[in-house]
Amino acid sequence: MERIYLDNGATSYPKAPGVAKAMIHYIEDIGTNINRGGYKSAYSAAEVVLDTRERLIKLFNYSNSNNVIFTPNITYSLNFLIKGLLKPGDHCIVTSMEHNAVMRPVMQMYKKGVDFTKIKCDIEGRLDPKDIEKHIKENTKVVIMTHASNVCGTIMPIYEVGKICKKHNIKFVVDSAQTAGAFNIDMKEMNIDGLAFTGHKGLLGPQGIGGFIITDEMAEIMEPLVSGGTGSMSDSEEIPPFMPDKFESGTINIPGIFGLNEALKYIEKEGIESIREKELELTRLFIKGVKTLENVRLVGIDGTEGRTAVVSIDCKDRDNAEISYLLDKDFGIATRCGLHCAPSAHKTLDTFPQGTVRFSFSHFNTEQEIEYTIDVLNKILKG
Repeated sequence: MERIYLDNGATSYPKAPGVAKAMIHYIEDIGTNINRGGYKSAYSAAEVVLDTRERLIKLFNYSNSNNVIFTPNITYSLNFLIKGLLKPGDHCIVTSMEHNAVMRPVMQMYKKGVDFTKIKCDIEGRLDPKDIEKHIKENTKVVIMTHASNVCGTIMPIYEVGKICKKHNIKFVVDSAQTAGAFNIDMKEMNIDGLAFTGHKGLLGPQGIGGFIITDEMAEIMEPLVSGGTGSMSDSEEIPPFMPDKFESGTINIPGIFGLNEALKYIEKEGIESIREKELELTRLFIKGVKTLENVRLVGIDGTEGRTAVVSIDCKDRDNAEISYLLDKDFGIATRCGLHCAPSAHKTLDTFPQGTVRFSFSHFNTEQEIEYTIDVLNKILKG
């Protein structure tokens, strides 16, 4: 029984071609740190790290590669952005579709005196940008929102929200976990002040490497969450005031960066548009099949317009966990069942507390895999 992997919303599989080899090359042939040694192998590793920063600013249309900060993952990135920016007495705005990578740090800051407003989205996960503007207060400092739901795939209107933030002179922080690598993200055009990304999902790199990109103004006003050795200003016990050292302390995940570098090259070669078109064609085929199933609710948007390749279903007269278990146990189909670390989103979508069975596709999947999955679902539901 071959595995059919449909859990790319959690992490991508397979990774981009060459990712593993690039990481092995670093570990076996280079192995040295950066910013800590004045020898050839250290410079060789530093060149790849710099090249990765430059590929990321090209991907997200920003101008300064020094403002790319590497972290272990997007959760760390969002914690840096939220806790480094907000102070007691500030107010922030989030949406009801946020992942706990946003909501838990916001709740932590709430307990320290930061107020927040959660804007309700509709039952398909869509946000009306006007609702953001209506809830801006005098002390509103930032809008923090996902680019697309990790539960149902609905895309948020970040271009419109970015314009609102610019109009009111407040910061805009975007969680790109579900869109980077498959959808165009333009920091300048979308007025994004802080973009959090992770390497192991749509960017097709390894786990353990993520980061954020911030504007110069954000870099000035944010407090570092972690401090320590940077290999720079070693005569001082103060945090370096310049980028990326201000926010990038300790040894970074260089093997992960080598893997991410190779993945970014692959995305550049394939093209984001091509990747997105393939994923959405598979999504269209899956949704068409879901509509033929009895007692199954398609959660979120019906169709491929305004969504990613993440699709959730709710099996009305069956336990969703049982369906997910049988898909894997008897047919080798990997999905994710539950609340997906996003309880607020599930409440918005009316799938709380039962959760959903989530299918998330990659351009590496095939139409045959999608058709087989629909046939299997039909068989399980009738069994």
